[in-house]
Amino acid sequence: MKKYTNTGNKDTRSGFGAGMDELGKTNENVVALCADLTGSLKLGDFQKNHPERFFQIGIAEANMIGIAAGMTIGGKIPFTGTFANFSTGRVYDQIRQSVAYSDKNVKICASHAGLTLGEDGATHQILEDIGLMKMLPGMTVINTCDYNQTKAATLAVAEYKGPVYLRFGRPKVANFTPEDQKFEIGKAVLLNEGNDVTIIATGHLVWEALQAAEELEEKGISAEVINIHTIKPLDEEAILKSIKKTGCVVTAEEHNYLGGLGESVARTLTQNHPAPQEFVATKDTFGESGVPELLMEKYELNAAAIVRASEKVIKRK
Repeated sequence: MKKYTNTGNKDTRSGFGAGMDELGKTNENVVALCADLTGSLKLGDFQKNHPERFFQIGIAEANMIGIAAGMTIGGKIPFTGTFANFSTGRVYDQIRQSVAYSDKNVKICASHAGLTLGEDGATHQILEDIGLMKMLPGMTVINTCDYNQTKAATLAVAEYKGPVYLRFGRPKVANFTPEDQKFEIGKAVLLNEGNDVTIIATGHLVWEALQAAEELEEKGISAEVINIHTIKPLDEEAILKSIKKTGCVVTAEEHNYLGGLGESVARTLTQNHPAPQEFVATKDTFGESGVPELLMEKYELNAAAIVRASEKVIKRK
């Protein structure tokens, strides 16, 4: 099994901030809009270095989306920034009408997604956003796994024409992907080859999947691990190739199992190659206030949960 090294825990939102500051220097059409959360979104450097292209909208997320949509008409590439809950649930009507339906080149950038928002609790821990956004026609949905990948994704979406939902998080997590990586929208990343079970993970669960694969190897189980950073469009070719080899799959995501990555994989299997599947995700529930690591343990969103799901799905083959 290939071993991955954590070069130091870093928050994915800082990867977004670093990517935005670089874009400010290299792409004069990139503008940033923020809903009173500059520090939380790590947009401070962009604001300091490119003040004429930074717009503080305040706590008016719906207005921010409308302004961003309008800016695209003049050729600008607007990146909107706020918490994932406010980036989607609060402004879904504006996104649907002004961005998706109108096919505007807006990049909706959402931090503090999932349970790992932690102590802020259920009202802020959105676990439905991937489902909301992937159902919008024409919307690309990206969920990155570490600092380096988030920075690379931020740079990539600026070059992509069309609406994008870019999801990342608050806590410091393992940073293990290459610093100089090329981020290809819609292209899965095969992290480890295996024969007994496919583990398909996204976001913070990718590192947990790698840890699970190591534990499974100690038990004599060979796990193939795939990083799905782009949930829509989904790399169905990579998914099917792996599952045809292993015969079963575990999907892992920091999101409700209804409407998330797991359901997209299940649809792909149903239409092309039916196989046993287990879901590591929240089970149709809201979150609660708590320390991120403990929440991930309680809601079974960690390496131990992936190991249990893998052992269970193998028995179903």
